[in-house]
Amino acid sequence: MAHLQGQERADYVQDMFARIAGRYDTMNRLMTAGQDITWRRYVIEQARLPQNGRLLDIATGTGDIALEGLRQQPGITAVGGDFTIEMMQVGKRAPDRQAILWTTADTLALPFPDATFDAVTSGFLMRNVIDVPGAFREQMRVTKPGGRVVVLESSPPKDNLLKPFIRIHLNYVIPTLGRLISGNADAYKYLPDSTQAFKGPAELADIMRQTGFTDVDYKLFMFGTIAIHVGTKPS
Repeated sequence: MAHLQGQERADYVQDMFARIAGRYDTMNRLMTAGQDITWRRYVIEQARLPQNGRLLDIATGTGDIALEGLRQQPGITAVGGDFTIEMMQVGKRAPDRQAILWTTADTLALPFPDATFDAVTSGFLMRNVIDVPGAFREQMRVTKPGGRVVVLESSPPKDNLLKPFIRIHLNYVIPTLGRLISGNADAYKYLPDSTQAFKGPAELADIMRQTGFTDVDYKLFMFGTIAIHVGTKPS
């Protein structure tokens, strides 16, 4: 399903996340051997949120990154936005996520005024959007001058000795886990496929620069299959 384009792709992604919402966090822990916790911590560190600042976590899912923002900076306003209501409903039921302000939001048309947030974060969003530059433009629009946009995303495996083993994990281990844990093998076939079809970290950094972000940089994790990009909105 990673070949889908335009609105057909958007509709598929929305339906897919609705179907796996109840087991999404469990699958993330299993697929990453718990490393996703470290990545979210790094995302918030790179966001450099001020005291009493405002954070938007777009494609928030169950609110993991927004929650980490509140842990690191308890005085912030943390907004979690997603276009899959079922994912947010799972997060809203968690006692430790009651301080998150949940809202239905599409990253290509964010329902916020210009320069609202000190930082905008996302986790595993960009490979699913139908217009990557457009998503970055919207994220920049709602970020305050001098604020940061931080992107956690998977990356295609590099051409090295580990690539065959990584492909086995993506193409066989993850779909099998998805079938056993969530009952949705097709969803966990799409997610690895979309990773392998997505842009490499250097290309994604170039798109951020072309959008107008400054000081763009990224760090790789998990044998280069995960990248965390950061860019600053010019003052």
